[in-house]
Amino acid sequence: MNKILYLSQFDLMSSLSEADLIEMDSMTSITTFPKHTTIQTPDTFTEGFYFVKKGKVRLYTLNPEGKQFTVDILGEGNVFGEMNELSLGTRALYIETTEICDICLMDRGRFEQFLVEHPAFMMSMMNVLSARIKQMSELTQTLALGNLHDKIMHNLCRLAERNGWTKEDGYCRIQFGITHQEIAWMAGASRESVTAAMKELSQAGRIRTSFKSVALHASELETFR
Repeated sequence: MNKILYLSQFDLMSSLSEADLIEMDSMTSITTFPKHTTIQTPDTFTEGFYFVKKGKVRLYTLNPEGKQFTVDILGEGNVFGEMNELSLGTRALYIETTEICDICLMDRGRFEQFLVEHPAFMMSMMNVLSARIKQMSELTQTLALGNLHDKIMHNLCRLAERNGWTKEDGYCRIQFGITHQEIAWMAGASRESVTAAMKELSQAGRIRTSFKSVALHASELETFR
């Protein structure tokens, strides 16, 4: 898939014409990162916007004892980074690939001028920022007050809302492959405890699972919204 066709598939790019996409393509470079590569630490942060073209990246923090907490896992079509007054809240985070990734980086100077010349695209960026802040606020509350089942369901619903789903027999299969380990990172729990909790959720009819795939009962997404 060429970069222009790829960029056109971002919801963020829906306000752009083909000529705009060609211009954006010219200011984009793509880098391939191996699995388990650290793209950023809080000490190595540099301004810029990054688009995940292929693969997945994990955003996490470290507490003083060295324990990791996963803030988010972003797949194809998602964006991270910050530039001047536009921030997606990743400055203080560690970012690593969980599989082989192709990452697009926007040239800073040209992208800033592009934003000035394309106010509709600027508004799309602001909407993404607003949604990310809302999600993080809800996640913080769930992690503070919820039990493990609540934490798992909240994160699965977040992934479904962001990445989409397909309807099947009253369930919504998330269009995003995810492992029990990745769910455990997001819930701040061990993989073993998450596997046990997922089994309980499945027995209760709230989810269906298969290899790296989860389907939520439709009522779960309705409640989440």
